[in-house]
Amino acid sequence: MTHPTLRRLLKSMKALAAPAAVLGAVGALALADDGAQAQVAAKIESQTRPNFGLLLQPPVQARPRGHRRWSYGTHRGHGYAPPPPRPTLEEVVLVDCGGNPGTGAVEAAVHRVRPGGTLIIRARGGPCVGWLNVDKPMTILGDGQGFDPRDWNRNPPPTLQAPDGLPCLTIAPGVRVEIRDVVFASPNAGDAACVVNYGGQAILNRVGFRHAGDEAAIYSDGGLVDLRNAVIEADTVTAAIVGDGATLTAYETTILRALSGVDLTPGPGEPSLIQNVTMRGTEAPNNFGPRAIGLIVRAQRDYGRVEVTNTLISDYAEGVAVEGASVLVRDTRITRVDKGAVLYNGELTLDRSRVRADTVGVAAAAGRAVVTNNVFARVRQVYYEEARAVVDAEENVVYSRALCRAQFRPRYRDRYEPYFGAGGPGWRCAYDSYPQDWWRQEDGYFGYGYEDDGGYYLDGYDRYQQGYGWYDRDGRYIRDDRYHGDRRWSGGGWRR
Repeated sequence: MTHPTLRRLLKSMKALAAPAAVLGAVGALALADDGAQAQVAAKIESQTRPNFGLLLQPPVQARPRGHRRWSYGTHRGHGYAPPPPRPTLEEVVLVDCGGNPGTGAVEAAVHRVRPGGTLIIRARGGPCVGWLNVDKPMTILGDGQGFDPRDWNRNPPPTLQAPDGLPCLTIAPGVRVEIRDVVFASPNAGDAACVVNYGGQAILNRVGFRHAGDEAAIYSDGGLVDLRNAVIEADTVTAAIVGDGATLTAYETTILRALSGVDLTPGPGEPSLIQNVTMRGTEAPNNFGPRAIGLIVRAQRDYGRVEVTNTLISDYAEGVAVEGASVLVRDTRITRVDKGAVLYNGELTLDRSRVRADTVGVAAAAGRAVVTNNVFARVRQVYYEEARAVVDAEENVVYSRALCRAQFRPRYRDRYEPYFGAGGPGWRCAYDSYPQDWWRQEDGYFGYGYEDDGGYYLDGYDRYQQGYGWYDRDGRYIRDDRYHGDRRWSGGGWRR
């Protein structure tokens, strides 16, 4: 191949190489676009595909984060203040109100006590004024020398006073609260009771109440009220203690000034026990307004039971009233009442008790009354029994000048001899004087002077028993010493 020919060949190859290079560059660009698209698709797939290994075995350490120069908790704008820390519950909380009512210190102290803890109320500068709303079990103590019921006449200062129109203490359902050495005061209670128990357990020992309002000093809607060594002075038109479906245990308790003593509707559980209790009313008449009753026992669908022992009930229109429950009254003194015990319905057992009433000892409208081994004084009628009632009476003694007085029958012309009746069904008369030891345990306990309800005295009866004289039909003694013994009935008529 000659040199010109080679030159022409090289020129032709250069001409063909340029388009080939262009085509190669285009092909390379096309291949590069396909690879980029494949990498993007693979990246998206790797991000969207779930990592099952990570789900089955999560990491044990958190991913470290970089430090922030500020946090959301400390930068919330101007004027922001963090919330106060929650109070720590304490085993024993002492509150000293210092005579500053309305500060809320005693209410706040209740919230600080842990369940089962103790709240101590110190009232050196005056009573703590507040409403204790207790929703957890606790013990409430009064600070100081303690409360002695025997010092009630010395007017001990109150420990806790209720705000006007509000209660002193409320107890939530199922909560047990023990209270000792506390004097409650609710001088302007209005329609509020001082202690309100909503189905909890109120255990009160060595406590006092001064209550003035339209409701009871203690009201319990179910639950238990246990009173020991307590004094309740309630100036109210209702009962001092009202229990609705509740169980009441009262021991060594004194109830004063209330129109009625205890108004109880016993619950279906354990029987309510009233022992060594003194109830004294206001001698309110029974011809208008609510009835003045020492102890009134009502009934719900569940037939409850109340047992009363060694109790003194005085100055009421009715001593005990039973309305559809079972009540046992034993070794109890009922005095200065119009009616001793009234059975409207249900069951009443009166045993080994003393009743001093102006009209009736036991009145039964319906139900069954068992009256045994009792002493009745001053009554005009021992029992009153209607058609739907049954009264079983045995071995009762009556001191009454209205019932146990002499009657006179004719013996000779205008001469009469006295005789004394044997009594009535289930009772007999006692013609000696009423024992003064009994009087000191009844009316004499309140300072009343001795009055002999028995001791029927017949003028000239001593001389008559010696065989001299007789009586006229009006019971006047006619003295005549001329005839002795039976001769006075056979001769020497009464010369007019």
